[in-house]
Amino acid sequence: MIFMSLMFIMMILFISMILIFINYLLSKKENQDREKISSFECGFDVLSSSRLPFSIHFFMIAILFLVFDVEVVFLIPLINSFIYLNLFEWIYMSLIILLILYWGLEFEKFEGSLKWVL
Repeated sequence: MIFMSLMFIMMILFISMILIFINYLLSKKENQDREKISSFECGFDVLSSSRLPFSIHFFMIAILFLVFDVEVVFLIPLINSFIYLNLFEWIYMSLIILLILYWGLEFEKFEGSLKWVL
């Protein structure tokens, strides 16, 4: 039993070493310059100044996405309410929620937050 376990571990190690060696042989040997191996996260260099100017347009789009996403979540219980309401009440509630979404979108367009997008 112990012999079989040792053989199994040896086979795993042997196959792993062979695969690592094959990868080493087949991989391209490229010159990796400083830019290529440096870390890059969220569009900003790690070692650069943290006080870079940031476009407010992208921030506004993120906030608007969150607001409208939360409003769309209100549509999910509307699907369940179809069982308990008659058709007229369900359509009436659906129109109210969709009108609130539409009015929010129109307000953002009127305010000029979406001027550069739409």
